[in-house]
Amino acid sequence: MTELLLERARSGDEQAFAELTEPFRRELQVHCYRILGSLQDAEDALQETLLAAWRGLDGYEQRASMRTWLYRIATNRCLNSLRATDRRAPVQPQFGDVVVPQPTRETDIIWLEPIPDLLLEGLPDSAPGPEAMYAASESISLAFITVLQTLPPRQRAALILRDVMGFRASEVAEMLESSEESVTSALKRARATLADDPELRHAPPPRPDSPEERELLRKLTIAYETADVDALIALLTDDVWMRMPPAPLEYQGRELTAEFMTAVAFRPGREFRVLPTRANLQPAFGFYVRDEATGLFRAYGVLVFTLSGDAISAITRFDNSVLAGFGLPRTLPGR
Repeated sequence: MTELLLERARSGDEQAFAELTEPFRRELQVHCYRILGSLQDAEDALQETLLAAWRGLDGYEQRASMRTWLYRIATNRCLNSLRATDRRAPVQPQFGDVVVPQPTRETDIIWLEPIPDLLLEGLPDSAPGPEAMYAASESISLAFITVLQTLPPRQRAALILRDVMGFRASEVAEMLESSEESVTSALKRARATLADDPELRHAPPPRPDSPEERELLRKLTIAYETADVDALIALLTDDVWMRMPPAPLEYQGRELTAEFMTAVAFRPGREFRVLPTRANLQPAFGFYVRDEATGLFRAYGVLVFTLSGDAISAITRFDNSVLAGFGLPRTLPGR
């Protein structure tokens, strides 16, 4: 940041303001996504952050870096959003006459959305501070984002700022307009919640595009495109979770997953195709079902896979509302 750019922006030069803030735009969007769990909500919060920064530029005293100042605004815009907004109402999935197995449980976290890997490219390697406790791949995984949504908002913000982004405790306290003691207390409780969550204690996944990951995805593609329940179940961990936001239903374990896939997803007469993509630094598929009337394969959402060693520990299916973010088509030609 140069004094000249700041002076120009304060005088009303929008181009100068864009030059000041553009280097931080992508990481601020990801920061908002971690807090809110929804890419749509994160984009709204980002726009509110930039508008607030533009309007408040005269009040920026340069006691902190431009990046830290923007993180403070973004964090508080997200907290305001969480206080002011009732999260989305659960959607009851329509399965027609199919008898749906009883789920393991119903969740309140039905606003969760994936973030395409394209939006994670180009993030500065130096963004996390030296005290960050989580690697980038950990801190953007669906499992991590889901657990974050169970934390009270201020605990969530404190943990992200301190343990993910690596800001100092004093900086976090100033951003949250709180004391260091309060931040330390919030962090202690948030860390305890994460430490107790079994989904965050799975074996690490194989490296992206490694031979191990490619082989697992090859088997997964065949299982889906041949509607082979047994082949799919063989790729799962014993405690696998299957989720489908914004529907609240959650199924755990191979047996229940097999029951659901047999009765619902892979029921007789259905044909499928998948297109590989990536979300949350995890492998994903665009999922397509053949339309008997036209022969076309119509989009049925995006499947994101959480890998644990050489197996799959979670399958999360998102509806067609997320397709555009991945550049996926609504239909594929028939075979």
